[in-house]
Amino acid sequence: MTTQSSPTDFGLPSAESLAISAARYFPEFAERFSSAQVITPEQAPENFIAPQLFPSGATAAHAPALENLHGGHIAIGGRSIESIRADFPILNEQIESNRLVWLDNAATTQRQQSVIDRIAYFYAHENSNIHRAAHTLAARATDAYEAARGKVADFIGAPSAENIVFTRGTTEAINLAAQSFVKPLLKEGDEIILTTLEHHANIVPWQMIAQETGAVLRIAPIDESGQIILSEYQKLFTPRTKFVSAAHVSNALGTIAPINELIGIAHAHRVGILIDAAQSLSHIPLNVSVLDPDVLVFSGHKIFAPTGIGALYARKEILDAGVPYQGGGNMIIDVTFERTIYQSAPAKYEAGTGNIADAVGLGAALDYVSQLGVSNIYAYEHALLEYATRELQRIDGLRLIGTADHKTSILSFVLRGFENERVGKYLNGRGIAVRSGHHCAQPVLRRFGLEGTVRPSIAFYNTFDEIDLLVASLQELVKQRN
Repeated sequence: MTTQSSPTDFGLPSAESLAISAARYFPEFAERFSSAQVITPEQAPENFIAPQLFPSGATAAHAPALENLHGGHIAIGGRSIESIRADFPILNEQIESNRLVWLDNAATTQRQQSVIDRIAYFYAHENSNIHRAAHTLAARATDAYEAARGKVADFIGAPSAENIVFTRGTTEAINLAAQSFVKPLLKEGDEIILTTLEHHANIVPWQMIAQETGAVLRIAPIDESGQIILSEYQKLFTPRTKFVSAAHVSNALGTIAPINELIGIAHAHRVGILIDAAQSLSHIPLNVSVLDPDVLVFSGHKIFAPTGIGALYARKEILDAGVPYQGGGNMIIDVTFERTIYQSAPAKYEAGTGNIADAVGLGAALDYVSQLGVSNIYAYEHALLEYATRELQRIDGLRLIGTADHKTSILSFVLRGFENERVGKYLNGRGIAVRSGHHCAQPVLRRFGLEGTVRPSIAFYNTFDEIDLLVASLQELVKQRN
């Protein structure tokens, strides 16, 4: 195990890839550093905006750069933020006579017009059940559905579309992995490792199979900043350890887990590992062929695609060995009353009629994000996150929850003197949508002595002006307390 984490341990873009991104739309910054150079916080130019390239603690060194970005005259993938926002019709909605400010992206993202149009086109011109039919619409629908599977594979760097199983989302994908891949391996006393950062969807399915088999859950702790303590994670492995499941990004804190380290340690112990990428895939470039997880799962609605669609990636040998936990049509070759012969993966895990139209919509969403470039998105969002963090810290009585050096997208906080629900309602009165509550992540919040937080969460269509409005609104609320 390494003693000092680097950005790539967290699944973050490399210095080289961020240098390329910077050159595209921050050329005045890009020429100030070399992607081949190791930069310490002390060496950082004062307007350098990528603290994720540093080992830790670089926020003060680069903070002046954020002022240079505040005017909004920046682009992502060659497109201005204003033109990108125009692609999302819901951003023009009026809430309480105010224009909508959507800062609830960790709960769900909004849909761009290209996704809406693609789904409408499917129902107008391609709608049919897939496979097994000789008519034209069945062929069109099958082609569209399987093309979407190929887009998922390409987006995450999978070896083949056959590594991709469509699911209803991350929750169903984790349940599939637990029931089909892991449960058959378990005996009483065997162990599954999770981390304190997990969403309930990455806790409850493992509890269910542990209760059924007599297996035991072991939990990797986090430190005061919200980062996994790798030395303690390492100690959890024993000869009885059978699997690990871990979130890449905490939905409650925004912490980016060091997944390269988590995967490497698991594999050193010959243990498989699932990575929950629900909160990371739209913010951080991921390539499963490089990261080498055994399983990776995500939800479409967290990456600008429809609800009710998601995907599971798994190694071919895992898919081949797994046992389907749902049965029905589509996933069989032959059925008698005595026995069933299943199709090969991925079909054997897709029982019944799938969510065809929304899978096609997922493909359109991935096309859109790919055109912007996830490295470009990451760099812009990180600058926005750093700016928001700095401004929120200036508010009297506001306590940020989750302060790890490596974070993305999420700004959980509590405000002294106010219930979280009151803060959420107050912001809604100004058109600002945030989430207040436990975020289906009670164990991690209880680690900080809390039952809930207020959680603004950002995406690439958010702006510095929207952050200013959030901060100003909270400052107005604080005046009521005083």
